[in-house]
Amino acid sequence: MRILLSNDDGFDAPGMEVLKRIANALSDDVIIVAPAKEQSGASRSLTLHDPIRIIKHSETEYAVEGTPTDCVMMALNHIFKDNPPDLILSGVNRGGNLGEDVLYSGTVAAASEGTLLGVRSIALSQCIMDADEIYWETAETKAVEIINKLLGFEWGDGTLMNINFPPVPADQVTGVAVTRQGKRDLSNLLIDARVDARGREYFWLGYRPSVGTPGEGDDLHAVARGEVSVTPLNLNLTADPLLDKLKQTLA
Repeated sequence: MRILLSNDDGFDAPGMEVLKRIANALSDDVIIVAPAKEQSGASRSLTLHDPIRIIKHSETEYAVEGTPTDCVMMALNHIFKDNPPDLILSGVNRGGNLGEDVLYSGTVAAASEGTLLGVRSIALSQCIMDADEIYWETAETKAVEIINKLLGFEWGDGTLMNINFPPVPADQVTGVAVTRQGKRDLSNLLIDARVDARGREYFWLGYRPSVGTPGEGDDLHAVARGEVSVTPLNLNLTADPLLDKLKQTLA
């Protein structure tokens, strides 16, 4: 099994080192195409107005000066087009990708692009409550067994798996939960207003670590309970239940 690794935290990110160890426990054929620098929040954006440059670190490891989506596109359509991967793992992201995060996440975007191109893809994220204490070993310890189980069945075209590991030590994980995408309490959005040396106002956007009040059965709820959250995500965003009513409305 050939496994392609990517992320949005960048080629040299700590989470990529964790992901390498996870992948090496699954296969001896691992390749890497990841952003040259951090692309968090890039979502599924493409680089269309600047050239895309590739930095070759070895025959199996490449950094791309572009977005996570660029990386997967270049990997499948250029760098490894003659020997494409059987599986794409994206992550391990520094911080969770829960609720609405999946709409912004470059980690999920890399898995989305892989899915769109016909390769089974999994996004992995290590949730954080304290930036000074990140339990990378939780993802590393739990991921291999979960991935092996996921690979044991066909989950269908147009679907990716989004795995989030709780912000607790591995021995405190309470289980694995199959979840829905939740809805985050957006009051944890932080807009930090500042003034530069020339007196011009500028802003930093960010999120405060927050559990909120998640709904039963969703990804936020599972992680808050110390569980690993596994959420199947569909690329087709059509609101199917509304189709018949919409046809009647517009008839």
